[in-house]
Amino acid sequence: MATHKPRRYRRKIFSSFLTTTVSVTLVLFLIGVMALILINAGRLSDYVREKIGFTLVLQEGVKEVDIIKLQKSLNSTEYVKSTRYVDKETAAKELQQELGENFTDFLGFNPLSSSIDVKLYADFTRSDSLSILEKKFLEFPEIKEVYCQKNLATLINENVSKISLFLLLFSGLLTLIFIALINNTIRILIYSQRFIINTMQLVGATRKFIRKPFILKSIMIGIYGALIAFITIIIIVYSYQSELNGLLNLDNISTFAIVFGIIFITGIGISWVSTFLAVNRFLKLKFDELFY
Repeated sequence: MATHKPRRYRRKIFSSFLTTTVSVTLVLFLIGVMALILINAGRLSDYVREKIGFTLVLQEGVKEVDIIKLQKSLNSTEYVKSTRYVDKETAAKELQQELGENFTDFLGFNPLSSSIDVKLYADFTRSDSLSILEKKFLEFPEIKEVYCQKNLATLINENVSKISLFLLLFSGLLTLIFIALINNTIRILIYSQRFIINTMQLVGATRKFIRKPFILKSIMIGIYGALIAFITIIIIVYSYQSELNGLLNLDNISTFAIVFGIIFITGIGISWVSTFLAVNRFLKLKFDELFY
């Protein structure tokens, strides 16, 4: 019977430790995901902005050699990310697929012109930059007309700014909630061992001596939670790398290093502070107050 109670007590302690670790891990996982989204928010906005571009309509009778030279000239500029040449036949086929009918049979000829689709870097998709680039493109003798959806570009830029602000505020609110969740989880763990704290006080242990094992245990919980959360994020990200390739920079090791640093520091920091405050609270209570 003497050995039965310690075993049962150890099982309760382990169960409490495991539950706390799982709870902290889940919260740190959410913090890691949020950090990954915030770090790549700029890349996400760039991804959307770089869908904006120009359609450069070419003059009739432009030679293929001149078109190739024009593409090379455009690709060598600092503002052009990519170009795609679309001849008259390809343009007709693409329009036919969109319309669902063969308009060339109805008209008897192909009214479309050859063109070059130009995609820009995100820094050059502002409305003022688009107006300047439009004039530059028209300076090429091979180009007859320039088409660009400036209204769409303005709308995208405005929405990206609004979404970025909302994401920042929402992330700040979630961070406070996550910190509160970890704090409450640690306090529940300490609460379950409040009588041990009182017993150690009765035998003359100092506050520093009493706090030390609880703080060390909480730090270990933070470390375990951070490692498990980070490994889980890595597994999920690389399991869906084809879907996330345009949104996340999976080749940038520094991004994952920052995410791990945030998770690791948050896990240890909040666990340490929460444990310190919770133990101090119970150190100040009298024995009768431990039952409430």
